[in-house]
Amino acid sequence: MSDKQQLLEMGFDEPRVEWALRATKGAGLQPALDHIVEHMDSPVPSTTTADDAEDSQDEDSEALKAHIAKMKASGDASAGSGEALARSVKCSECGKVFKNQDLVSFHAEKSGHSEFEESTEEYVPLTAEQTKAKLEELRHKLAEKRARQAVEDVEANKANEKLRRKAGQDSGEMRQALAIKEMEKEAAAKKREKLEDARAKAAIRAQIEADKRARAEKAARDKAIREGQPVPSMSSPNPAPATRAPTTTQGTKGAEYKETRLQVRLSTGGAPLVKAFPSDAPLSEVAEWIASENLSYDVSSVKLSTTFPRKVFGPGDMGRSLRENGLTPSAVLMASP
Repeated sequence: MSDKQQLLEMGFDEPRVEWALRATKGAGLQPALDHIVEHMDSPVPSTTTADDAEDSQDEDSEALKAHIAKMKASGDASAGSGEALARSVKCSECGKVFKNQDLVSFHAEKSGHSEFEESTEEYVPLTAEQTKAKLEELRHKLAEKRARQAVEDVEANKANEKLRRKAGQDSGEMRQALAIKEMEKEAAAKKREKLEDARAKAAIRAQIEADKRARAEKAARDKAIREGQPVPSMSSPNPAPATRAPTTTQGTKGAEYKETRLQVRLSTGGAPLVKAFPSDAPLSEVAEWIASENLSYDVSSVKLSTTFPRKVFGPGDMGRSLRENGLTPSAVLMASP
């Protein structure tokens, strides 16, 4: 629907409408309306071309001629009987009168009406007062439309802002969760590094002690050779007493120690594991510790033994304490999967 068609339907003359559209350079319906109201009492300037006026008259003439031809072709006797000719077209549904077919088509498209008839009523343009009232009505409608649009824009902006805030909040929570996970990973990595450092330091200390014992034994052997004395035998890393005391004596001696220090050598290789346990702790606790330190070992199948004296601990020994198994105050265990 063009601005020109709307202005024509409002009852303005076509030359005045074209003048307003030219003067406002097609700026829109509202500027054209303002121009028409301001120049309502002014004649249309001569800049309106005669060709445009002639074209408009020709259109009306052609419409009337077509109507007369239609009346003659249909054999309507009243066409030649001197009766009044149709001067306009009237909408049978709403009663509005239109001066040409263009306005009829525009009204039909806008309202959906389809029943029209020729009318002898002469199309009367709106008076200045009617035109002003029509303009005021149209301006009021435009103002209401702009107000509704402004309210809709405000609501749409609120909804968009709510969505943006929600998206920002979700993004912030996601970043915070990722940061927490990264901190947990770093803490776990530092814990592993600290545990590995402790193991490495324990292995180094054990190796230093072993080296000290080896040097001391070598020095004692060399001294015995120089002095012609019997050469002492090499001792095990954790020498056991040459003769085992009776069970009662051993139990009494072991009872003096509340803590047992164990060194576990793994058959899979690697640095020995060193840890102190309560002397009353069961041997199964040692097996669990080994399994937690090395995934190659299973707590239900790990096998423990001592080298000197040679002893293999069976399932019945796992429930006995370290003191009862004769491992107090310290011992070296061999562990195999």
